[in-house]
Amino acid sequence: MTHAQSSRTTLSDLARRLTSLDGQSYGRYKSLQGAWRGDGYTVDIRKAQTDPFAPASRVEVRVPAAHAGFPRELWDTPVRARALADQLLRTLGASLRGTLLRADVGGQQVLDRSALRVHDGALTIHLGIDLPGPRRRIDGHSARKALCEQLPRAVETLRYAALDPELLAAFVDSVEDSDALRRALPELGLVAFVADGAMLARRSGTDDRPLTDGVAFRSPESMRVTVELPNRGTVTGMGIAEGITLIVGGGFHGKSTLLRALERGVYDHVPGDGRELVASRAATVKVRAEDGRSVQRVDVSAFVGELPTGADTRDFSTSNASGSTSQAATTVEALEAGAEVLLIDEDTAATNLMIRDGRMQELVAKGNEPLTPFVDLVRPLHAEHGVSTVLVMGGSGDYLDVADRVLMMAAYEPEDVTARAAQLRVETRTVEAKGFPAVRHRVCAPRSLSPEVKGRRKVKQRGIDTLTYGEADIDLRAVEQLVDPGQVMGIGLALAHGVETGLFDGERTVAEFLDRLEDDLANGADAIGHGYLGDYVVPRRYEVAAALARLRPLRIARFR
Repeated sequence: MTHAQSSRTTLSDLARRLTSLDGQSYGRYKSLQGAWRGDGYTVDIRKAQTDPFAPASRVEVRVPAAHAGFPRELWDTPVRARALADQLLRTLGASLRGTLLRADVGGQQVLDRSALRVHDGALTIHLGIDLPGPRRRIDGHSARKALCEQLPRAVETLRYAALDPELLAAFVDSVEDSDALRRALPELGLVAFVADGAMLARRSGTDDRPLTDGVAFRSPESMRVTVELPNRGTVTGMGIAEGITLIVGGGFHGKSTLLRALERGVYDHVPGDGRELVASRAATVKVRAEDGRSVQRVDVSAFVGELPTGADTRDFSTSNASGSTSQAATTVEALEAGAEVLLIDEDTAATNLMIRDGRMQELVAKGNEPLTPFVDLVRPLHAEHGVSTVLVMGGSGDYLDVADRVLMMAAYEPEDVTARAAQLRVETRTVEAKGFPAVRHRVCAPRSLSPEVKGRRKVKQRGIDTLTYGEADIDLRAVEQLVDPGQVMGIGLALAHGVETGLFDGERTVAEFLDRLEDDLANGADAIGHGYLGDYVVPRRYEVAAALARLRPLRIARFR
């Protein structure tokens, strides 16, 4: 059966075909590939397994705008279209529960997924299905039930007439408000905002849903600001201004919980999550130490001076970085990618890169210590490059001398203690840095970025921890703002897109590649798909840059 022939058949024909195939060799499923007409929509079997243990078959459902029936105001901007797609995908996932079909629904964040796209009111849906085949024989009756009965019923639940219009509008409006809040932060001189009443605590480290009996956030009066949003109107909450913000407090009092909320504030969240109106600037990046990571030609001289080995720290490489050199490299790489805000938690930072107190300065002369602590660089980083920093610090008072504001968390209640902290400041140490040098931009050698193995592209993800790209496995465990496995796949496809379209041309810098990538993705997730039929999420440029930096075969051709 040719594709042209199958495009003229209906789902009723597909049902009869599956009945006739029952008990035949599993490989005959391949004959189903092509488009089958439903009642106002099309089911296209894009790829059928030839073995029950092969990757899942892929199905594309196309629902024209006239059949879907969604009012224009629900999808008339990219943000609203993304929100509508996310809510419909969750509805679809619930409808398919207990069937052979599966949709990439996701978690608490509202992300740009390939699984369901809304374009001019029309829906394009991508699903997976493990076609049934006990003993490698077609189970035509089960396949018919899934594709010709359960799938049509699920598709009908996505029509506007079948949905609660008030709940749908509320979901879309909520996401639009979150996006509008994030976009408003630069004009307000803020790097982040946490709404009064927000619920920051999560149920556990493996359950991202809100803690049911958590403490509602309440802004200190001195930091409370008012924001106007397109749908909610006036909202109040804590505004974190540009500059250096220190979060202090005792253990288990909510310091890291607040910082984690700011990490995730680069994403929109579903209504009821508790963090719908917790927003951080889009260019916010969490940095940390990462023992053992590879570093390829990064200028870490701001942090690391003359080494006993004589190695040039303006052009530093290693296959096994220490905690301090890894954090230094990660920081510079984030700046290279365009970060405007850095988030740092002392629990995951390299102590010797963060602080060097007065007594240690007296004992170990600067001439014998190549490291310059971040405490001496954080102010020049803001003054000279406009990069703000939010730090969680419970063990060193030295940061009180450089902080613009100090926020103390006590039993999950925030208090502005800036004035009190100023009274405690005692100059007991010597500042070891005069400034923060300009970022040196790197140019990748294109041949080192091939995603191919034996002439075929190999890009796979294993959870949110590992990306297989070509012959290399990229360790992403320390890239803490990844929240969904689909983002990892999206990163791999983005890197492959850079190679296959010539964005990595041996002339563009990493930052210029990221700029061009964002331009391409402005047209939607399909820009990086290049025929990939599986699920993925459009990644942020900062996580793409982080994965690129951890690709061990990467070679940097030169600085520019």
